[in-house]
Amino acid sequence: MASKFMDEKISCNDLPLDFVFGVATSAYQVEGASNEGGRGDSIWDVFTHTEGKIKDGSNGDIAVDQYHLYKEDVELMSKLGFGAYRFSVSWSRIFPDGLGTEVNEEGITYYNNLINALLDKGMQPYLTLYHWDLPSHLHESMGGWLSGKIVKYFAMYAETCFASFGDRVKHWITLNEPLQTAVNGYDNGTFAPGRSENSSTEPYLAAHHQLLAHAAAVSIYNKKYKAQQGGEIGIVADCEWAEAFSDKMEDKTAAARRIDFHFGWFLDPIYFGDYPKSMREELGDLLPKFSDEDRELLRNSVDFLGVNNYTTRLIAHATTSPDPGQFNRSQHLERIAEYPGGEAIGEKAASEWLYIVPWGLRKLLNYVAQKYQNPKIYITENGMDDEGDPKALLHEMLDDKKRVGYYKGYLAAVSQAIKDGVDVRGYFAWSFLDNFEWAQGYTKRFGIVYVDYKNGLTRHPKSSALWFSRFLKGDEGKTIKED
Repeated sequence: MASKFMDEKISCNDLPLDFVFGVATSAYQVEGASNEGGRGDSIWDVFTHTEGKIKDGSNGDIAVDQYHLYKEDVELMSKLGFGAYRFSVSWSRIFPDGLGTEVNEEGITYYNNLINALLDKGMQPYLTLYHWDLPSHLHESMGGWLSGKIVKYFAMYAETCFASFGDRVKHWITLNEPLQTAVNGYDNGTFAPGRSENSSTEPYLAAHHQLLAHAAAVSIYNKKYKAQQGGEIGIVADCEWAEAFSDKMEDKTAAARRIDFHFGWFLDPIYFGDYPKSMREELGDLLPKFSDEDRELLRNSVDFLGVNNYTTRLIAHATTSPDPGQFNRSQHLERIAEYPGGEAIGEKAASEWLYIVPWGLRKLLNYVAQKYQNPKIYITENGMDDEGDPKALLHEMLDDKKRVGYYKGYLAAVSQAIKDGVDVRGYFAWSFLDNFEWAQGYTKRFGIVYVDYKNGLTRHPKSSALWFSRFLKGDEGKTIKED
């Protein structure tokens, strides 16, 4: 069934001339080659090899093998017309034990080759330093993000990347979605390292140390590399827009609290020097405190903000949350996918959490602009998934009309937000390729390019990839070719 957003009118001309269009992936989800090139284990290697952690029992040992197929992938991105690629570096491919004692030159060479391949095609690399794949040794030897020592090791790793790649990489992201690391890794335990034993304290420690690691890396970049290399550095935060379920004040307050606990948890310390008041009131001493030195390093430690948004929920006040985990219970709210009259908030994608609600992105962008001094923003992830159906025929999987509608609707929302005055500079579709989808394994497909897992991991552009190609070339009015 075609999405109701298929008729949304959006053209490349509706966005600024210098607007950046890219695609995004992350190292563990696409690279594979887990035991090649001197790479050490990450917490996701250990987690995926633990029985019962991944829905289909799979792992990222091979993933979609971008480690070996990067030239083919870059060629395809370029042919489709994208101007940028957001990827992440595997920390344990640079420092196998995470400690920074000895650089793995094979890892440096791989990323140099990838960066050079992108530049050869006129594409800009947007490099994420941390997308959840902490070196396993750091977790096992010192508790990973639970230890303040991690800040020093992350800073050493970041500096190695700045020194090795910064002559060509001009757009740096320190951390991807620190919220997900803190909550899924240390509260409900559904992501690596899979901890849930001390969920009243550990998520907040993990978040705190991620913020300090971000600030330390940015400080090094600004002091030692920025003037010479001329790049910019930021962080990526994710947020599901929260719309009040009703006009009741308690629902409006709950929706605001929801955003505080998602965006504010990481952005308020950067822009205002401390965690949101609503979090302090609810959590008290469970939230760590920032020293004056911490505040100084954190304050305004971004040249840009990366925003990841997929969906929206209606939020109602509740005394007890139906969602699992201490973090969710502390928010005293319920996430609802239907309006009071019973109408769904939007069409549903494959994942149970993902409803198609483009207007939520426009509201979120306006919220960020108003609250956080209208920062420079890149939409660093936006997309939807299909169910991975092993019985489906190839042409059925390639004909992803709903995804085309999704992108039309959300890009129109970005265009509207820019007209509202929000400083959005670029947009990255998630994901370039179908890939390893964390706890869901290979059961969900977010790619605009289909990967045939059974036949040599061959790549097949879906209708959404072909739509993007025409959109980027100004031919989006033409009929989508049926594969």
